[in-house]
Amino acid sequence: LDGAELAGALRAHVSARLPDYMVPSAFVRLAALPLTANGKLDRKALPMPEDEAYARRAYEPPQGEIETALAEIWAELLGVERVGRHDHFFELGGHSLLAVQLLSRLSRAVGVELPLTRLFAKPVLADLAESVVEMSRRGPQDLPAIVAVSRDAPLVLSFAQQRLWFLAQLDQGSTSYHMPLAWRLQGALDRSVWQRSLDRLLARHEALRSVFVASEGEPRVEVLPKDAGLPVTEHDLRARGDADAALLELCREEARTPFDLARGPLIRGRLIRMSDEEHVLLLTQHHIVSDGWSLGVLARELSQLYRAFEAGQDDPLPPLAIQYPDYAAWQRRWLTGERLQSQAQYWRNNLSGAPARLALPTDRPRPAEQSFAGAMVPVVIDADLTRGLRRLSQRHGTTLFMTVLAAWAAVLSRLSGQDDIVIGVPSANRGRREVEELIGCFVNTLALRLDLSGEPSVSELLARTRRTALGAQEHQDLPFEQVVEIVQPPRRLDHTPLFQVMLAWQNNAAPAFDLPGLRVEGAADGFDQVKFDLELNLCEHGEVIAGTLGYATALFDQTTIERQRGYLLALLQAMVADARQEVGRIELLPADERAYLLEELNRTAAEYP
Repeated sequence: LDGAELAGALRAHVSARLPDYMVPSAFVRLAALPLTANGKLDRKALPMPEDEAYARRAYEPPQGEIETALAEIWAELLGVERVGRHDHFFELGGHSLLAVQLLSRLSRAVGVELPLTRLFAKPVLADLAESVVEMSRRGPQDLPAIVAVSRDAPLVLSFAQQRLWFLAQLDQGSTSYHMPLAWRLQGALDRSVWQRSLDRLLARHEALRSVFVASEGEPRVEVLPKDAGLPVTEHDLRARGDADAALLELCREEARTPFDLARGPLIRGRLIRMSDEEHVLLLTQHHIVSDGWSLGVLARELSQLYRAFEAGQDDPLPPLAIQYPDYAAWQRRWLTGERLQSQAQYWRNNLSGAPARLALPTDRPRPAEQSFAGAMVPVVIDADLTRGLRRLSQRHGTTLFMTVLAAWAAVLSRLSGQDDIVIGVPSANRGRREVEELIGCFVNTLALRLDLSGEPSVSELLARTRRTALGAQEHQDLPFEQVVEIVQPPRRLDHTPLFQVMLAWQNNAAPAFDLPGLRVEGAADGFDQVKFDLELNLCEHGEVIAGTLGYATALFDQTTIERQRGYLLALLQAMVADARQEVGRIELLPADERAYLLEELNRTAAEYP
């Protein structure tokens, strides 16, 4: 047999005896296994599978209508040229967000709604197709489409918008939900074309032109005219000797200037000229009209508009079939009745009795009212550890996000002494194909409750985390504000309800501009606020995982957060090394900190006269 045929035979053999997540993703032919001096298997000497080893699963084209439809959806979402019936969704680069998009496209293509757990249980294309056929035998399912609503009647807020509006009424002038962005544009910028592109973007998306007017205490949406124009203030710092300091001050001033939700527009910019060939664009949006996914849409469409207008062409973007107010109306209609009750019951059962607060040790007493002042330290999981985490995740049927979530929960458990940990996780909530090209506030927040009781091993904790994450994602449609109302946690001004620690896994593509004659890169925005005690923000950057650990400066010192970062990295290393060990027994302290705690602090000898 050649390599592909042998791999196919081996896979068929073990697939009949093992669950899918335990089937090896690659096979490597060796003349002999490497052994240690004691005659045991030398795991460290085992070669890493080469890229071609993953491809040694014999390609077989999709068979039948369902497999073909699935393969087309996979190819589009995963950016691969061909998908075979034995290919594995997660080995091809799939993750939780793409999984949700896959199921959305599948429901539109064949009229079948599969639960997310089915994809994780059957990630091979042929097996998943069998599940689709099985579900389709139950008959067509109710899949209401998002359609345009009349603009003559009052427009409703989405659930997320309503919560943000309510928070804005409680704290007038707050900037906690601003989304400040700063980009450095190097090259010859045509400022008139740039302004025209921004104005067209505003005209294109009703979300960006939405304002929120109260009538008898209840908000409604009004949409500004298409010719409202996006306000951009220009500054020229070319003659300033302290241009960099002045730029930072403008960034801070811009990010901290409040919006008027009733007047709008809720997006604005500043164009700062640093030299003849360098500008800095500051663009600030209120979260009530935008989210992280929207930034990618914004950058892509601005690039297309600028390129076309600079070349003397018309707007190249196709018209949008629906707008954000149409989605808000659909959400209010759809999330009712049995579906609402099912989702509400899940969260009621899941979060009942959860601890009101995570008792992390802080450097200072918690203030009577929550402070949003914050700072960040960088977090980098290097390439070797990232590869190890990928292998660990594949062996246990988890995504990288789930694996890191398990580790973060374990660190928080060790720090707090609690084995019942609730962590907030943002969900893109873009499960419908119709909304993928819209700018607007779709993001939802999920409260994931992790159980670390009973001294679980790494393997057991990963299994628990997998169940928790999948259950939450299957019930992600219920807005977080309604979850809070259902659970009714104790309310205090000094901390957020349900959870005080966030893990944001950025699956969204980073905003990427493609502008003729211009090089665009991010710039510091000077915005230093957090919404929670701790905010771990991570994403995959090529071969590494990188991001930041944000913290409330009213509670923590930077050195404390740097130690916590070290604990997380140490735990991840230990998880990769041995998944059988108990999580609670993994050593987190580096040698110098251990020596300081046990020796330096206890060096109390003193001379007596």
